[in-house]
Amino acid sequence: MVFILMLFNSIHFLFFLPVVFILYWFVTNQRLRLQNILLLGSSYFFYACWNWRFMLLLIFSTILDYFTAIQIARSEKRKFRLFWFWLSISVNLGFLGFFKYYNFFANSFSDFLTSVGLHTDMWALQVILPVGISFYTFHGLSYVIDIYKKKIGPEKNFIDYALFVCFFPLLVAGPIERATHLLPQIKSKRVFKRSQAIDGLRQILWGFFKKIVIADGCAVYVASIFGDTSHNLGSTNLLGAVFFAVQIYCDFSGYSDIALGVAKLFGIDLLRNFAFPYFSRDIAEFWRRWHISLSSWFKDYLYIPLGGSKVGTAKKIRNVFLIFIVSGFWHGANWTFIFWGMLNALFILPSIFFERNRKNIEIAGQGKIFPSVREFASILITFAMTVFAWIFFRSASMSGAFNFISRIFSRSLFAEPAVVVQKYFLLYIFGFFLVEWLGRTEQFAISNLNRKMPLIARWGLYISLIEIIIASSPISGVPQQFIYFQF
Repeated sequence: MVFILMLFNSIHFLFFLPVVFILYWFVTNQRLRLQNILLLGSSYFFYACWNWRFMLLLIFSTILDYFTAIQIARSEKRKFRLFWFWLSISVNLGFLGFFKYYNFFANSFSDFLTSVGLHTDMWALQVILPVGISFYTFHGLSYVIDIYKKKIGPEKNFIDYALFVCFFPLLVAGPIERATHLLPQIKSKRVFKRSQAIDGLRQILWGFFKKIVIADGCAVYVASIFGDTSHNLGSTNLLGAVFFAVQIYCDFSGYSDIALGVAKLFGIDLLRNFAFPYFSRDIAEFWRRWHISLSSWFKDYLYIPLGGSKVGTAKKIRNVFLIFIVSGFWHGANWTFIFWGMLNALFILPSIFFERNRKNIEIAGQGKIFPSVREFASILITFAMTVFAWIFFRSASMSGAFNFISRIFSRSLFAEPAVVVQKYFLLYIFGFFLVEWLGRTEQFAISNLNRKMPLIARWGLYISLIEIIIASSPISGVPQQFIYFQF
């Protein structure tokens, strides 16, 4: 039974957050144990608002990893360490596989049998995907793997460990935290810092603008264009593909900004998840800047253990394709996600082979207002490749994606799009990317405005953003879910 939608952009969360904030700083008297108990209880309540039954799965997974990690550290014999290690890994991946991939494998196997002339009825279950399972499972996996590799010691305080797994800002859509980064903060005394709280509020505001104004605005056009592609003009499909690229970035990075900003209100710094990826000059740079916590997770726990790029050519190709196929599959049980991952593997392979994947480390246009012509061209090419790949990510089927693309590469590409986009919305998008470009050296676009703008101008910007957010909010009062909640 779902009680309420505890979305960041819901009225429920706007009541929930101040209550927890006041209790955290003014009622606990800054006693660390009470603060952590409060945050843990608030996180469980936050998750239970989605579905209390799945909260039991979250708690079970937490207890399993907490217990097995201690047993791994205690075991002197390798066979016992392996037993507890694989118990945790297999149970966690088993739950993730069942809830997320059962119907995908059942349907794919049934289709295969049908294709060879064997007709069978596979059991199709109405499996509901527990929100956030991909994220909190990876929290636990990284912790257990680090314990097994003796990179860290086991956490003996269950409250502290449970809070690391399910701290509510990151619980349902990341960032995917590491025990080495978050647990020390959970175990350390936190003192309210006005500058940190203001920075958090500023980041929350920018996250809301990204989500409610830009992402949700694009979503209307994207849903219309991708909903019926059979009669669309090529120019209309191209517009839809570009708008989806903008939508998914603003939706997901908007969530991450709100999550990081909320955590700052409680004196906690979470891992950065986005670093202006659409200003990347090649695909390798893009993946260093997009969903950073997931990319680095796969790099550290899959790519490098397989040898990374320091192996022979055949294994190098294998490693690149494996990490991107797994990344695609992590996003969802559909061949479109797998193909999206394979496309990105193809895009990045040349830079891996010619050892140019670390070429663009510095920020584009470093120290300049405008990028060079070469940089601008590289950014456009990289963005075009990314937009092309996003078509498969957004499409419901492979045939739908290829049909969508075939319409783009037709003569109708040069016709006027059949969708009328409001001029004020185009102005919002232009203004958004302008602000992002000017703030690309910061942790988020409007960070440190106190150094860049006088007080009156700064508050004028804040008030303008708030007014635009309110004006863009749905009249019905029903908030739009974040895209990554389905993953």
